[in-house]
Amino acid sequence: MEPSTFETAFVELQKVVEQLEDGGLDLAQAVQLFERSTHLAQTCEQLVEQAELRVTRLAAESASPLSAAADAPAEA
Repeated sequence: MEPSTFETAFVELQKVVEQLEDGGLDLAQAVQLFERSTHLAQTCEQLVEQAELRVTRLAAESASPLSAAADAPAEA
């Protein structure tokens, strides 16, 4: 199942990393967990990139002349 939020993916990634660090896994389990951790890290990175893009767009929109004109008080 694919995590739907950054927080969910990150928590799962932390748990997987802990399992890998604790050791005691056979090779097949370790490889499977490593693959999962790689996928989760990519998911986290994509979600962060999407959030950064949204923030950049919002900042650009709020700095545009059109938004400044809309925020200015109407002259009577």
